[in-house]
Amino acid sequence: IMLIDQIAQKIVKEAAGQGAKVVVLPECFNSPYGTGFFAEYAEKIPGESTQVLSEAAKECGVYLVGGSIPEEDGGKIYNTCSIFGPDGKLLVKHRKIHLFDIDVPGKIRFQESETLSPGNSLSMFETPFCKVGVGICYDIRFAELAQIYAKKGCQLLVYPGAFNMTTGPAHWELLQRGRAVDNQVYVAAASPARDESASYVAWGHSSVVNPWGEVIAKAGSEESIVYADIDLQYLADMRQQLPITTQRRNDLYSVNSVQEG
Repeated sequence: IMLIDQIAQKIVKEAAGQGAKVVVLPECFNSPYGTGFFAEYAEKIPGESTQVLSEAAKECGVYLVGGSIPEEDGGKIYNTCSIFGPDGKLLVKHRKIHLFDIDVPGKIRFQESETLSPGNSLSMFETPFCKVGVGICYDIRFAELAQIYAKKGCQLLVYPGAFNMTTGPAHWELLQRGRAVDNQVYVAAASPARDESASYVAWGHSSVVNPWGEVIAKAGSEESIVYADIDLQYLADMRQQLPITTQRRNDLYSVNSVQEG
């Protein structure tokens, strides 16, 4: 784990050196992705990996969305994203709400619920630039979460995620673009690089999508850092030109959070 943490730290420093103010790491960055690995690699928060993230955020003066790690708490294991401010303080932690339990016959079966428990709260944090909403991987498939974040003022949604070689080519980019266009927000999704020898092969292709639905930055399948400018004036212009936020028929329908998180 220590080596992986050092790689993460190096990447944060490199991104900050290029002027990044918000840095996003991938899902399960400190652990292989698989139900058989989560218990073995699980840590407390705060713990070893999050301590490294906290120090990296403080040293580089960035907002750091720490991908996710398996978190052990009270005998349960969660898939958890910790977010740190430029002072190194933990701002919020998002425990993956929707567990990845799927079965595509002949292609992929995965049941996170065999070892993981779901989180029960929405996660947002403030920056001097804009408010940010957080989801992890499978959370992106649930449009309601993104709608609530946008309704609560988030202009950037970040999703550390690890789609696979079946769902990746089919839906990874489509879902990011869908969430961005529906809510007129920026969407950033950070994936692990592809490792063909792993038991779970990630699709890769970390991306940033603008409110018009254009992919403005995209990685290949290999390890890399992608950069994009979150242009809030452009976002405001989009909302003025296509004013769907003010045209919603709230007298006919609504999407609301049941509990505040």
